[in-house]
Amino acid sequence: MNHRPIGIFDSGVGGTSIWRELQKLLPSEDTIYLADSKNAPYGKKSRSEIMALSQKNVDWLLEQDCKMIIVACNTATTNAIDFLRRNYDVPFIGIEPAIKPAALHSTTGKVGVLATSGTLGSQLFLTTSKTHADDIQILEQVGEGLVTLIEEGKVDTPEMRSVLQKYLEPMLKGGIDQLVLGCTHYPYLIPLLTEMLPAEVKIVDCGEAVARQAFKVLNEKGLLNERGRQGKYSFYSNADTSVLQKFLSDIKVAYQIDHKDF
Repeated sequence: MNHRPIGIFDSGVGGTSIWRELQKLLPSEDTIYLADSKNAPYGKKSRSEIMALSQKNVDWLLEQDCKMIIVACNTATTNAIDFLRRNYDVPFIGIEPAIKPAALHSTTGKVGVLATSGTLGSQLFLTTSKTHADDIQILEQVGEGLVTLIEEGKVDTPEMRSVLQKYLEPMLKGGIDQLVLGCTHYPYLIPLLTEMLPAEVKIVDCGEAVARQAFKVLNEKGLLNERGRQGKYSFYSNADTSVLQKFLSDIKVAYQIDHKDF
C-alpha cells in the first residue's frame, strides 16, 4: 500500500473531467491537480513549448512526492509523453482520443474527431488512427477557440453554440455516427453537444478508460492506497481560481483550491 498522492496536470480546468472519473473509481487515493491555465491552450503551441511546459508541471508534481502522474491533456500526451516516460522514473498515464471504441461501434464507417490542432497533427494520433481505424473514414475538426471559451466559463452561451454549430455541421453532413472528444476540456460540452447532435450520433469520451488504466498500473506496481478513507484532493491553478471553483462546484466531497505561480 502506498499513501503518496497521484499527480494530474492539464493546460487548464479540462482535466478535472479525468479527475472526476479517477475519484469515482479510486476514492481513497490522494490527488494533486495542477491547472496550467496561464498557458492555455496548449493546442496551438509548438512541440518544444509543449514539452517544456509538461516537464515543468511534472517537476513540480514530483516535488510533491507524487507516485504516478496522469497527463490529463491530449495535446501534452501526444507531444510529450514519450519524452516524459524516458526521462522520469514514475508511471505516466496519458490521454488520447478514443478512436478505437468509436471505430468498433460505428455503423456508418464514419467517425468525427473534435480535437486541438496539436493533437490532430501529432504522430501518436496518426499511428492510433492507422492502427484502430484503418478501414474507417475519420473526419477531423480542429476545435479552435473552444478551450479558451471553456477556460472563461462560457460553456452554455450563444457564442459557444455558434462555434460548435460551425464545427459540427461538416461532420454531420459527412455522415458520422460517432463523435470522439479529443480534448479533456470537451466533456464539459457534453450536455450542449447532446442537445445539438442527432440522437443517432454517439459521443465518445476517454475519461473512464483512463481511470481504469490508472487503477491497473497502480495495482500492478503495488501502489494502490487501500486505507479505506476518503482521499485528500488538492487543486492548484496559476490563473483565476474562481474558474476552477466553478467547474468543481457540484463536487460533494471535501477539497481545497489554491493559486500557485508556476
